[in-house]
Amino acid sequence: MQNIKGKVVAITGVSSGIGQATARMLAALGAKVVLGARRADRLEALVHQITKAGGEAVYQVTDIKQRNDLTRLVSFACTTFGRLDVFINNAGISHLSRIDELQVDDWEEMIDVNLKGTLYGIAAALPVFKVQGSGHIINIISTSGIKIVPLQGVYAGTKNAVRTISEALRQESGGKYRITSISPGMVRTEFVDNLKNLEMKDNIKQKMEQMAISPDDIAGAVAYTISQPHNVDVGDIVIRPTVQD
Repeated sequence: MQNIKGKVVAITGVSSGIGQATARMLAALGAKVVLGARRADRLEALVHQITKAGGEAVYQVTDIKQRNDLTRLVSFACTTFGRLDVFINNAGISHLSRIDELQVDDWEEMIDVNLKGTLYGIAAALPVFKVQGSGHIINIISTSGIKIVPLQGVYAGTKNAVRTISEALRQESGGKYRITSISPGMVRTEFVDNLKNLEMKDNIKQKMEQMAISPDDIAGAVAYTISQPHNVDVGDIVIRPTVQD
């Protein structure tokens, strides 16, 4: 993990869950973390916790549905720390429903956040990486895109779009940048709180209590990919509970 020390890492969706755990872990390993999310109070509290523990962290309120917000987050990282080594597209949202229920507003929000938000992050980071001649993009995807099941069709579709984009970008980069896709399975986070169907929400929460892994487990996978030598690109990681189908 020595390769992490001193690296400047920007992370979206750090208000809770995987993003928050990743920020804490990377900061503890010596990274300089730049935190982006919508909730200023949570951002401020996380920066306070990290700096109190001896780490380096700054934040900027960021809505990934707004392209300019991600451009500003990257600029803030470069202004504050002089460079950007890693950009982690972590923020995401899930709405579960049958496709024939035609929850079009939910579809559009998932496309805006999961797909367009990730593309905006890539668009913000790549110009900096081109100038530097190096950089690493990590996209947090989902096992929902690996095993397709009812009620997750559109959500899985947005995640698989990111999977395709990540692989294309890896090939196009010619080794100049590293591109990693991480697909978590069931993780104990606030992610389920966005679900509108109360029966479905309760069912998933029960499953989470029984089998979900910790956000720290995903953060460990992120740290592993960043820690590799510059000529090693970890392309894909799938990490889930041992009992998950």
